[in-house]
Amino acid sequence: MLWALLAACGILTVLATFAQLLIVLKVGGGLYLLWLAFKAGKSALRRRVTETCLQETKKTAYTSLFRQGILMHIGNPKAILTWVAIMSVALKPGVAASTLPMVIGGCAAICVLVFCGYALLFSTTMMAAFYRRIRRGLDALLAVCFAIAGLKLVLSRS
Repeated sequence: MLWALLAACGILTVLATFAQLLIVLKVGGGLYLLWLAFKAGKSALRRRVTETCLQETKKTAYTSLFRQGILMHIGNPKAILTWVAIMSVALKPGVAASTLPMVIGGCAAICVLVFCGYALLFSTTMMAAFYRRIRRGLDALLAVCFAIAGLKLVLSRS
């Protein structure tokens, strides 16, 4: 929602005017993805989640988890580029004034459905057990994907 609102409020114009900002976002996003690759790789190498780790997770405050989620999404280069693309297509000159609220409302509906769906799905015992079985392989796959995407963003010329 933050990127949708920023895009709607004119961040696209700022990014178009100051192309260097987009380069900074791209490189920063790439470095962030490389950091996520490192963390996922480190997690994949860990044999299992220890009791101490589980207890620390339970002790973590909801506000801390919320802040971590917000920061992860704000720094997500995919979200930035997606909203730049959506707004550049949806908000052409001469478009009806009702288009912007519809685009932002659609974004809000998608966010609520997706994140509530994730919360419900991953709160089940069956899904938690399945995740524990595949965790190391999934973390390794994510590490590789994050590393490739991060390197592409950091090393690309455009």
